[in-house]
Amino acid sequence: MRLTSQDTLRALMKQRGFSMARLGRYAGCSKSFIGHLCLGTKKTCTSQLGERIAEALEVPVELLFVLETSAGSGSNIRKGATVAA
Repeated sequence: MRLTSQDTLRALMKQRGFSMARLGRYAGCSKSFIGHLCLGTKKTCTSQLGERIAEALEVPVELLFVLETSAGSGSNIRKGATVAA
């Protein structure tokens, strides 16, 4: 999942009285990871973590994150791989 806005995350944390350490404890990640999200040095996380962060802040996950989808077809064939007939 991709964070839509670090400003929104920080504003919600401030409004709800969450420190980075507290949100990390609630969400099950480190305070430094939350710090990276707040600073914009990290912009993505797993969907499970995104859901836990949103749940801790009592907001819909769509307010904070967008689901990233692959532009590919979904097949996992390595470049140069041959397919047996």
